[in-house]
Formats: sequence, structure tokens, C-alpha cells
Amino acid sequence: MVELVWFIPALPLAGFAVLLLAGPRLGEPRAGWLATAASAGSFLFTLITFGGLLGLDSAAEVGAGGRDGRWFVSTLFEWMPLGSLEVDAALLVDPLSMTMALFVTGVGTLIHLYSVGYMHGDPKYSKFFLYLNLFLFSMLMLVLGENLVVTFLGWEGVGTCSYLLISFWHERPTAATAGKKAFVTNRIGDFGFMVATFLLWTTLGTVSYAGKAGLAASAPALATGTATAVSLLLLLAAAGKSAQLPLYVWLPDAMEGPTPVSAMVHAATMVTAGVYLLVRLNPVMDESSGALTVIAIVGAATALFAALAAVAQHDIKKVLAYSTVSQLGYMFLAIGSGAYVAAIFHVITHAFFKGLLFLGAGSVIHGLGDEQDMRHMGALRVVMPITAVTFIVGWLAIAGVPPLSGFWSKDEILLAAWEQPAIGPLLWAVGLITALLTAYYMSRQTFLVFFGGQRWNEGTHPHESPATMTLPLVLLAGAAAVGGIVNLPLAGDWLVLEHFLEPVLAHEHHFESATWQKLLFAFVAVLAALIGITIAVLACLRSRVATGRLEPALLENAFYVDSTISRFVGGPGTKAFEAAAAADRRFVDGAVNGVARLVRMIGEALRPLQSGYLRHYASGVAVGAIVLVIWLALRGIS
Repeated sequence: MVELVWFIPALPLAGFAVLLLAGPRLGEPRAGWLATAASAGSFLFTLITFGGLLGLDSAAEVGAGGRDGRWFVSTLFEWMPLGSLEVDAALLVDPLSMTMALFVTGVGTLIHLYSVGYMHGDPKYSKFFLYLNLFLFSMLMLVLGENLVVTFLGWEGVGTCSYLLISFWHERPTAATAGKKAFVTNRIGDFGFMVATFLLWTTLGTVSYAGKAGLAASAPALATGTATAVSLLLLLAAAGKSAQLPLYVWLPDAMEGPTPVSAMVHAATMVTAGVYLLVRLNPVMDESSGALTVIAIVGAATALFAALAAVAQHDIKKVLAYSTVSQLGYMFLAIGSGAYVAAIFHVITHAFFKGLLFLGAGSVIHGLGDEQDMRHMGALRVVMPITAVTFIVGWLAIAGVPPLSGFWSKDEILLAAWEQPAIGPLLWAVGLITALLTAYYMSRQTFLVFFGGQRWNEGTHPHESPATMTLPLVLLAGAAAVGGIVNLPLAGDWLVLEHFLEPVLAHEHHFESATWQKLLFAFVAVLAALIGITIAVLACLRSRVATGRLEPALLENAFYVDSTISRFVGGPGTKAFEAAAAADRRFVDGAVNGVARLVRMIGEALRPLQSGYLRHYASGVAVGAIVLVIWLALRGIS
């Protein structure tokens, strides 16, 4: 059944093609249902391929790191036969690619279904679903690609689609600017991806992941310096896509796109691409020196920074945007701690509860007539009960309240951080403080939106969303509640995800802490979550804590990082760019054009020699012969 893997990306691509040719004629809602059917079909074939992967003989192929493991390569066609470089358009079926594809297609289908109702009445209805199908196809090529080149194809595809979707309502200047910011910022990360690929090719002679000659098996041949350079370049690439310091600035502004875009970009797809890339190339990073520590520090710093910024936001989607940046920091902290399974575990649980929260926020915005300021909400649990209950599930999951999914994945990351040598306790402390802040700002958001008194604008009539929007909320709430069951580190040997992913990891990660220590760390993490929730209750529901003290302008403006960058780009940066462009025109283009002018001048000077008369050519031959004889004679005399 694994041979059917090509159907997984083919169906969204087919949906895109049909909508490109006939989307306006299909109109609403048929265009939406077609795109949703293509996504659902992709999910169905992912399940079929996943079943086929489980049925493979684990001893039949040798997987990453030299251990027995299940994997299968489906070669579509030979793509780039360039001398010794042979790149196939091929798809890789292995535990990591299928894990990613399962929740990408599953959550993606729910977001498509949700969009059928959310985008009702939009004049560009069919175009939205065209972009959404193309986005899903690109993400699937990214996670299913058998080599770095195919992955880069998907990498660039999701970057392009994110620009199209974030700036979908480009009539708004803020949306157009946000799309351009996302596009430009991601280009910085693309530089790291390309240079890392070039280095791996020149040193190892391959860009493929699997097989005895693939990157996973060949990584031990890398020199430590080369492996470190590649790992840091991969970090640059991942920081662009997964919004880590300092390249996070595009993601909060991406809220200008429709809410389903926020859910696709920030929950299940694009922002997890960087995490996937680092985990996929974990054998290379394990050969580096100090790169993992740098990744852990970047992740911890990003998690804390974004959590502090989320504390003081008033836009319902901005809170979730900074929350996403913070949770991605947790994933990078896990990777830097060598806990690759914990990183993927949090990717999965995050897709569930953050997808739920974004779609829940969209339901609120839809019910309030496009209102996004939480100061104009309150008491919505009465008029939007389904949205409220499902949102509360997502809130408790991300806050780390057991037994919901977020508790298990976050606890595993904190434990992995603690066990790191030297700076482990510091990383753990930063992660714990971030967990407390997460519980606070998510509780603050929930209380401001669904509890307290009514603060709606006059003339607003909140209402529950249609079934196409509430059904995905219910399904995601269920996944967010029980998703942690795939990997329970405190429940004996119930580590399904860890055992499943072992073949793609160069080295297994084992926790050194005793059971009582794990329980103690889990207790401390839950205590931090309860403290955060309690502070939010006192501040938002009991008015015993002045919110002004908890929401200073410094945090509301995210430490003024984005505004400082904007001022620089709009001032000295613009002048520097203009100077660079002038230098390019004068020196680079000038040199090229100067060579062309010189060749033309020489040609014009020699043109009289080509008269077309035979007697002139004969005279030239005679003169040349005489000169040759004289030269030979002079050489003989000397």
C-alpha cells in the first residue's frame, strides 16, 4: 500500500488545478467543498500509506543511523541528472514523514471544512480555496520529499503560498505589508537552507535522506567543523520558517490574513517546517560541536520573549500569534536538548490545541462581526456555548493542565532541558517561567472573551457559528484532550511515538531521571500552570491585581523590536538599500556593460578588414607570410 503515497500530494494538486481552471464557475460553496474533498482524500491515502508502512518488514530495509527500520522510496521520475549529481523527484515513506503527513492532512482537512463556512460571502471565495489546496500540496512535498532538493521545492512553495494567503485581503495596506514581510523574512532563512545543502553535497556527495548512501548513514563522515557549520545554517533556515529570534517578526503580522490561514500557517503546517527540517537532519547535528546548545538557547530565549509579549496583547489573534512563537521556542529547546521525539510530540499536540484555539478565535470574530479586540468581548460562553467549551479545552491543554495533551509534551521538554549538562537548570527555569506565563496569558484571554461582563459594542449581536465551523472545533477539542496518549513518559513503557520514530533518529534519547524525579518535575510544572491561572483569575475576574502592572507598554509593543526594525528599514536601511542598488548599477552592471561596449568597439575597428573582396584577403595572406618569413629569419640569425 505504500506505493500509493503519490496520491497524498497529488489530490491537493489536482484540486488546485481544477480550481485554477473552473473555480469561478464552481463558485460558493462548491469550490470550497471540492477543495475540502481533495484534502480529505489526501488524508485517506495518508492513512492507507501509514497502514502499509506498519505492514513493512522492519528487517527488509536499513533505516537511518544503521539500525533496522521501515522506509520506502517512491521515485516519480529522474529530475536532475547533472554529472555525478542525480536528484530524483521522489517521495520518502518513513515514520517521520508519515507522522507529519498524518496531522498535516488531518488538521488541514478540518481547516478546509471550517473555511467553507468562515469564508461565506467573500468575493474571492474560490481563489482562497485554490491557494489553500496549493499550500497543502507544498507542505506535503516538504515533509514527504526524499531529498533536500524536493524538500526545498515544498519549502519555497509554502513560503509563496503564505505570502498569497497572508495578503489575501490585500486591499488592506496592513495585509499587503504583512505578506511582504513574511516573504522577505523567509528569504533570509532560505539562504541558510541552500548553503547547507551545497555544503552537504560537496562533502558527502548526496542530498538524499534514506539508504546506505543517504545523509543519515553518511553523516558520521562529516568533519566536526563542517557538521557545525551545516547545523547553524539549518538553524538559520528553521528560524525563518519557524519564527525564532530574530526572524520571528513576520508571524505576529501574519494575523492580517483570514483566520483559517492563521490556523494553517501557525498550527499544522508552515511554522513546523523548521522543526521538521532539524529533526530530519538530526544525524548531521549530532556530529556537530556546540550547535545543539545554540539551538537550545535560541529556543529558550524565543519562548520566554514571545510569552512576555503575549501577556499584554489585546487582539485575540495576536495573543495566539505570540503564543505560537513561544511554543515553537519550546520545540527548538527540545531539539537543542537532543530530545527529538519530544519536539515532534509537541508539534503534534500543538497542531491540535493551537489549531483549535485559532479556529475558536475565528468563530468568535465571526460571531461578533469581525471584532478582534478582547476588551470589547466578554460573557460569550452564554451565546456561543460550543465555541466556548471547545476553546476552554484548548486553553487547558496549552496551559499544561493534566491529563490534556499539552501537559505531556511540555513536561517531556522541560525534563529534557533539565538533564542538559552545565546550562540545563537555567534552560529548565526559563521553560518553567514560560509555562507559567503561558497559563496566565491564555487564562487571561479565555476570561476576557468568555467570562465576566458583556462589553460588546452597541448593535453587536453575537451568535454561534454554523455547523461547518463548529464540527472542526469539536473534533480538534477531542484530539487536544486525548492526543497525549501517543507518548506518555510517566506511564511505564507507553512510548508509542518514541518507539515509532526510533529508526529515523541517529541516537535514541533516554531520560536519566528516576521516576520520582519525573513525578516531582511534573508536579512543579502543574503548580506553575495553576499559579498562572490563579493570577489571571485575580486580575481578570476578581480585579484584585491591577492589570496595568501586568501589561506595561514595553510588553504590549513586544519590547519595540518590530517597530525598531521598521524605523531602521524605513530610514537608514532605505538609504543603505538605495546606495547598494546604485553601486550595483554603477559597478556590477557597469562592468558588464563596459565589457560589452569594449567588444563592440574592437569589432567595429576590425570591421574594415572583412571587406568581402578576394584580393584583399590574398594580400593579407601574402603580408602575413612575409612577416612570418622575416620573423623566422631573425630567429635564425640570433
